[in-house]
Amino acid sequence: MKGLRLAAVVCCTAFLAACDSKLPTASADPPRVKVASGDLIGARADGVEFFKGIPYAAAPVGDLRWRPPQPAPVAPVARDASSYGPDCAQEPFPYDAAPSRNGFSENCLFLNVWRPAGADPKAKLPVMVWIHGGGFINGGTTPAVYDGSRFAAQGIAFVSINYRLGRFGFFAFPALSAEHPDELKANYGYMDQIAALKWIKANIAAFGGDPNNVMVFGESAGGGSVHMLLTTPLAAGLISKAGIESGGGRGSLMGPRRLKEDLPNLPSGETLGVNFARANGIEGTGPEALAALRALPTEKIVDGLTMMGGRREGPPTYGGPVLDGQIVTGTPQGAYLAKRETQVPTIVGANDADAGFGGADTLDEALRYFGADAEKARAAYGPDPSPDQYIAIGSIAMDRGMVEPARFVAQTFAAHGTPTYEFRFAYVAPADKAALATNPFASAMLPGAQHASEIPYVFDTVPDAHEATAEDLATAKAVNAYWANFAKTGNPNGPGPNGTHLPEWPAYTVENDTVMIFTPEGPKASRDPWGARLDLIAAHAPRK
Repeated sequence: MKGLRLAAVVCCTAFLAACDSKLPTASADPPRVKVASGDLIGARADGVEFFKGIPYAAAPVGDLRWRPPQPAPVAPVARDASSYGPDCAQEPFPYDAAPSRNGFSENCLFLNVWRPAGADPKAKLPVMVWIHGGGFINGGTTPAVYDGSRFAAQGIAFVSINYRLGRFGFFAFPALSAEHPDELKANYGYMDQIAALKWIKANIAAFGGDPNNVMVFGESAGGGSVHMLLTTPLAAGLISKAGIESGGGRGSLMGPRRLKEDLPNLPSGETLGVNFARANGIEGTGPEALAALRALPTEKIVDGLTMMGGRREGPPTYGGPVLDGQIVTGTPQGAYLAKRETQVPTIVGANDADAGFGGADTLDEALRYFGADAEKARAAYGPDPSPDQYIAIGSIAMDRGMVEPARFVAQTFAAHGTPTYEFRFAYVAPADKAALATNPFASAMLPGAQHASEIPYVFDTVPDAHEATAEDLATAKAVNAYWANFAKTGNPNGPGPNGTHLPEWPAYTVENDTVMIFTPEGPKASRDPWGARLDLIAAHAPRK
């Protein structure tokens, strides 16, 4: 059952990949925009204008490998921004639910902007910024499921951003810590996200966007990134609203790894960097060793690493983000309990068959988490022995990793007076069911809406009518409208598709414990039906 922790991320491949057939075709007379780094020539299609492959920072290559992002150089001529740049260097893997469509490169610090066609530069459109998931190892902005056209068509300036991944994005080494001692270290992917938001603050008005009305949202590692952005002082003033989809909310998604200090069973970032150097025949920890690391070709740094495997034998060589004391100063939970978050209206939630952590091989092993309340938890999650005991094991892992932390965030923010809206996505498309039946990881998945399966509904990039049911399309229109309304006003309620009015989504309160559940019968707000079991999870959650 331990495979459950990662298997869910690849469940909806067929449904998401089908979105590739829906890309708009650009028309003549392209739009132009001037930003700090020069003129951009975009494209127009179906009432939407888009500008893609815009560099928001200099290429992080050569001596800039493992350095904070530097300003993008000014282009001497207008830049063709009609197509995507490459996604950040990585190793793709089979069954990826959101496959890249434009290759990979270390030179990848690009963002993309969609806006309504003919938008007035003084329009002050609400802005949405998407941070993709992928375990800080995979992902990018080019998958068709992340197309921002549907949001732009509703009067929004939509932005998606790349950020460095894997060992390019999260890497530490003793000589790096000594080099440029005043610079931030290790969390280069997070630095990229902050740099992109600063670029948006400075330049989005040129596209008609309002730099003071910016919703930042993401899924999985992207949702975890939003937690980081809400709790780091380095993102102060850059976020007006937040959306967190399956991003946890208590502990750090990749664990409490330190920059320099080894913990039991959790080597520091620097230790991992030294391990990686040695695995590549590079000895020592000084400038010469760092120069040799920077000279390694891109594929050697990637080294086959993916979300689903590719880790070499021997000492570990990669661990994701670290507690560096400046960008990441602790867990999201610690910051939220101390009321140190940026207080902005927030949508937060998870799926009803989401990814989990702390997987166990038996139900008894999973129940140890609950200590003296193990029998209460056994009753809440299902009897043992049972042919379906794996469902109870997976549900406990999912609740610990995604569902209860989202509820904790909603509870805590609401207690702080922050308008907060909790959701649980429970809609399963027929195409997803068919894809799940043939997925090699299906035996390790919970029945229901898998990790990441809400994304094409949020973006309204579900395949068109000959590939999707009427219920699929109606669900996508409704979910997309809730997110668009929230970006505009900080409240998801309001107009729905085709002049309809969406079912009321009440703000979360601790007393009412209200969650909006997206079901095959439509959106339904109610007191959380999983409240009792989530209370048990919360009672035994770490308090730091």
